[in-house]
Amino acid sequence: MRKCIAVMALVAVCFLAFGCASITGPVTATTNPVGSKVGQASGKIWLGVFGRADAGIQAAAKNGGITNISTVDFTQKLGILGLWVEYEATVTGE
Repeated sequence: MRKCIAVMALVAVCFLAFGCASITGPVTATTNPVGSKVGQASGKIWLGVFGRADAGIQAAAKNGGITNISTVDFTQKLGILGLWVEYEATVTGE
């Protein structure tokens, strides 16, 4: 049991020290048909305080020239040791 815990702890430390995590998931979908336009908005925050992150649905729709939103996906990427976090919204529609 101790060996298993030690291995899991080592994997966790390696992941935090050397790896990055990325999570993408749907936020919402409407009854509008999926359109051909795609808009994205992103931002990065350093140390949980510094940076600019306008990764909102409205900004993504504006960037893609979308007025009727069909789907919204959101991605969050965690940097090495959690030093930064990147946010990205992807909107589809017409």
